[in-house]
Amino acid sequence: MSAIGAVFSCFCLRPGVWLLKPGMQKMSSFGLHTAARCAAKDYYEVLVLGGGAGGIAMSARMKRKVGAANVAVVEPSKTHYYQPLWTLVGGGAKQLAVSGRPTGSVMPKGVEWIKSQVTALDPDKNCVWLENDIKVSYKYLIIALGISLHYEKIKGLPEGFNHPKIGSNYSAQTVEKTWKALQDFKEGNAIFTFPNTPVKCAGAPQKIMYLSDAYLRKTGRRSKANIMFNTSLGVIFGVKKYADALLEVIKERNIAVNYKRNLIEVRADKQEAVFESLDKPGVTEVYQYEMLHVTPPMGPPAVLINSPVSDESGWVDVDKETLQHKKYPNIFGIGDCTNLPTSKTAAAVAAQSGVLDRTISLVMKNKLPVKKYDGYTSCPLVTGYNKVILAEFDYNAQPLETFPIDQSKERVTMYHMKADMMPLLYWNALLKGYWGGPAPFRKLMHLGLK
Repeated sequence: MSAIGAVFSCFCLRPGVWLLKPGMQKMSSFGLHTAARCAAKDYYEVLVLGGGAGGIAMSARMKRKVGAANVAVVEPSKTHYYQPLWTLVGGGAKQLAVSGRPTGSVMPKGVEWIKSQVTALDPDKNCVWLENDIKVSYKYLIIALGISLHYEKIKGLPEGFNHPKIGSNYSAQTVEKTWKALQDFKEGNAIFTFPNTPVKCAGAPQKIMYLSDAYLRKTGRRSKANIMFNTSLGVIFGVKKYADALLEVIKERNIAVNYKRNLIEVRADKQEAVFESLDKPGVTEVYQYEMLHVTPPMGPPAVLINSPVSDESGWVDVDKETLQHKKYPNIFGIGDCTNLPTSKTAAAVAAQSGVLDRTISLVMKNKLPVKKYDGYTSCPLVTGYNKVILAEFDYNAQPLETFPIDQSKERVTMYHMKADMMPLLYWNALLKGYWGGPAPFRKLMHLGLK
């Protein structure tokens, strides 16, 4: 998520307003929210699939448009996690417990929480199917189902996590194992991987590498460590300005980078990792490891694969500027499950939520969407326990920076923004539907320079 000052975030907040439409259910004077929780209905004006960042943010925004009783969120998980914090959990700088809250506590008050899983979408009939053959219809549908992790596509996983020396910051079940592996490191290879698939937060696989380097230096074991980044990509980062800065960090810290290497097998009992060379299909290399951090292959949720709402790859097929579905005008997508050609981050969700809010408002009034999403996303590249390079960029992989400084430089202030301020903004502004990205703040900052 993009960094802004906490003071400014307060200015962004505005009181919630109930926009009650005629014909809504009459509710008792004891509160507008009571009746909505009594029982799930079979029809909602706005149905949201997914209770992650995008789903909760949009349900809060929709509640203010049509009233809580007319909005429902389908989400089976009992815990909602602020996942950007897991980089610091894996590095021992934060506790896992502070990254999660009960889903019920972040669900907008009065909005129906349907504790189930989507099994099929039928956009031609304006309905979805849930577990136990439950059918729910809608007037407007927002798809925010996120991205699925596929550890099982690596031979030897996920059962390999039962062994020591291996962890992954991408799962609540394995992130603390990363910290344990780092603490237990003695000498040898510390290997960090990047898969040959789309991933959420593409900078995260190397953030933990820089933290590990810093930790091993602090504890006097860096000279015994051979730190390497085995990535399926051909570059260290997709935006040249930040890639150049990261390559300087890598050179300074004596980190080895092996490009076009894809992890295909983990032999956890032998502490061996097998990589395939993407330039030479079928050619493999076996590395012994003392520590292994795995970034799993990822893909669209199973329910979206071969779905009428998805493209050939299984991602929700939306217009990249309005987030409205290309075929079904009453369907919208947000976040990691979409085919938007930008990085899959919480920052992107924040910016998308503001655009999508305006898009839906106009569609509800039978008007054409006008507000355009420029692909803004952000990746606070943690390079140490008190250093961050704040990468912000657009669809064209061009820097789209908030602050009038060189954000490609490592800065302590940006680390505190990432570690301390952004979680507050996430819980108290984004999830409540008040934060739509840093664009207004960026304009103010740069206007002030003219």
